[in-house]
Amino acid sequence: MDVMGDKATLFETGRFVQPSGKEATRDQSRDETADAVETGEAVEEMSLRLAAQAGDVEAVSVLGAMLLRRGDLDGAEPHLRAATAEGDRAAANNLGVLLHQRGYPDEAAGWWRVAAVAGSAAAAHALGRHRRECGDEPAAEYWLRQSAEQGHTLGAYALADLLEHRGDPGAEQWMRAAAERGHREAAYRLARSLDHPECAGSRADGDADGCEHDNGVIVRAEAEQWYRQAAARGHRRAALHLGTILERRGDLKEAGRWYLTSAKDGEARAACALGFLLRDAGDTESAAVWWLRAAQEGDGNAANALGALHAERGQTQTAERWYRAAMDAGDDNGAYNLALLCAEQGRTVQAEQWYRRAAYAGHREAANALAILLLQGGDTAGAEPWFSKAAEAGSVDAAFNLGILFAGRGEEAVALRWYERAAAAGHTEAALQVGIARLRDGDEQEAERHLRCAAGGGSAEAAYRLAAVLDARRPPQPAHELGETVHEKTECEEWYERAATQGHRRAQVRVGMLAAARGDVVEAARWYRTAAEAGSRNGAFNLGLLLAREGSEPEAAVWWTRAADAGHGRAALRLALVYARRGELAEGQRWADRAVSLGPGEVAERAARLRDALREELSA
Repeated sequence: MDVMGDKATLFETGRFVQPSGKEATRDQSRDETADAVETGEAVEEMSLRLAAQAGDVEAVSVLGAMLLRRGDLDGAEPHLRAATAEGDRAAANNLGVLLHQRGYPDEAAGWWRVAAVAGSAAAAHALGRHRRECGDEPAAEYWLRQSAEQGHTLGAYALADLLEHRGDPGAEQWMRAAAERGHREAAYRLARSLDHPECAGSRADGDADGCEHDNGVIVRAEAEQWYRQAAARGHRRAALHLGTILERRGDLKEAGRWYLTSAKDGEARAACALGFLLRDAGDTESAAVWWLRAAQEGDGNAANALGALHAERGQTQTAERWYRAAMDAGDDNGAYNLALLCAEQGRTVQAEQWYRRAAYAGHREAANALAILLLQGGDTAGAEPWFSKAAEAGSVDAAFNLGILFAGRGEEAVALRWYERAAAAGHTEAALQVGIARLRDGDEQEAERHLRCAAGGGSAEAAYRLAAVLDARRPPQPAHELGETVHEKTECEEWYERAATQGHRRAQVRVGMLAAARGDVVEAARWYRTAAEAGSRNGAFNLGLLLAREGSEPEAAVWWTRAADAGHGRAALRLALVYARRGELAEGQRWADRAVSLGPGEVAERAARLRDALREELSA
């Protein structure tokens, strides 16, 4: 390319158009930059050629490097060989690069050695990498260390990689050195080793939970710093992990920005995470777009999310397709979710098939669900090993279910061990069962501890039983006249009320009794009525007593009838007395007979005497 001549001559070549007015100026501004670069390179090349022809060794070397970068190997080689022959170490290094590209690694290594011995850090790095590829790690370490100690960034990173592979603690020093010099992969790997110490020594990019250190907060802060540096330099996985840290901290807006950056660079996991962030913000449509992008890149978690989204919309066929895509991506949740979908549709055979697939792959909740399915089908022997497998893998529900299974067989000691295991992991119903067992054994202190856990977890039965334990410890309370209001409540009454508000009928009756004992008739009647309407015969009986004392015997009889029909002997006796007083002797005798059959013993005895008296009266 001839670029000699003055500016006028250059214009005459047609490369530039002489500006004429504003329009010409705008046209020139669009093309000038690219043309200037090309022209500048051409001018530089011509200058180098002239200098090389004049015997300038450095110009020969630089010209060869320029042609090498351009890909003109044939043009570059004679210049590089000529400069190398004159002792130019940069030319020797570049000649090695050229020969390596041509497929002559051993000859390339020879020239790299020449350059490295002459002090070329780049050549030492190239030679070190070559020796490592050949399996000669001692020589590789020697040359890479030479490069790194001269401040060569790539040499420091390659040395760190070699040392990390061998488990050498000196790896972090050189990884840090490379990161500080701007190597983005080094910054990312340094962050990973700080964030997850188990990742040091492995290049796997897993997502294990973070580990705590003695100075954990400081270490995690430093990890975040290096993630930021790598992410800012375009490292998409660093952007993903930085987003994860920020999301965990609650900085959702910034987390979303880094997820978006990573996702746009092709990181499927970031696209998936961005989808969940958008879903939680209520934007399911945008979430679906990113999940689709991630799923199409093979992300099983995103495919599962799409499946769940379509299942919620009632689009079961589309949901099934995405669950299968998740399975194909190696995500066991796909099989589990597909099994849940089949179970909801009543396709039990298919549900069992997919539960088994997920369970065999180690999915603990699938193993638990499979065991429940087998148990429902009467296959207790087949269910037990799956419950055990799930429980050993950490499924709290499976541990509780094993407790139920062994309790059903009468193996109380084994059942208790599984209940205790589930309770220790926070299972509310398991804690209740442990509390009941401890009460049965007479260990009131342990029983109270477990009942408090279960009651705090929302178990109405546990709240009732805890209240009963506390109630039994209370000293006798002074009697109050009906209508005399006392506002003080004990802890046991508070637990009774908690259970009562959750619909526990016995607790409702007990709260009514305590209210009556305090003289709060209105409160007592409210709880008795609530319990009675829910089917409590004791509630109905006590409500009848309260109404009778208030002078409403006809209404009381209505509730006693309900209680007696449900098998309450005292209510039947009360009805017998009511009808006897009214003179309805036959009806009174009928209810007395019923009270005799219902009991308990004292009631049956009194009812028998009343029945006999009524019979004599009727026969008189």
